[in-house]
Amino acid sequence: MTDQNDDQANSKASNERDSSLRILRKYTNRRLYDTSRSCYVTLDDVKQLVLSGEAFKVEDSKTGNDLTRNILLQIISEQEALGHGTLLTNQVLQQLIRFYGDSMQGMMSQYLEQSIASFLEHQDRIRDQMQTMMGAANPLTMMNRIADQNMQMWGMFKPGENPEGTVDDDPDTKNKP
Repeated sequence: MTDQNDDQANSKASNERDSSLRILRKYTNRRLYDTSRSCYVTLDDVKQLVLSGEAFKVEDSKTGNDLTRNILLQIISEQEALGHGTLLTNQVLQQLIRFYGDSMQGMMSQYLEQSIASFLEHQDRIRDQMQTMMGAANPLTMMNRIADQNMQMWGMFKPGENPEGTVDDDPDTKNKP
């Protein structure tokens, strides 16, 4: 009796997960249909789903086969072709191809996933460090720092001013015991 209850609970949980999963169907005319919104979508729309973190799956309309990876690879290919700077250089792609069929393929896949997850976790800190480094290398920032230091140095040499930066009213009192 408990096995049947467990199966029902698992089935219910699976259905709840599936209901939050957005299903896109790819038809033979190469168009993608969003079943939750009842409209056709473009690759740019799918890219927006990825950027917003929404869970989705792309299925072949006839066979039901999962085509999500194919669509994601197509989006990556288009992004790479736009020339905004590539993530996947020829050298990286060639090295990845060499891993297919290799005994290390599974480990490489896990390594890439973990590396990207780690990078994403630390992305804000990395961005802050890069901005700090860029700020330090910025000529205007450096000139402002030098100017501030020069002003402090000039302040120390002003006549009638002591090292604390306060003005002595009577310079003769310095020499008296």
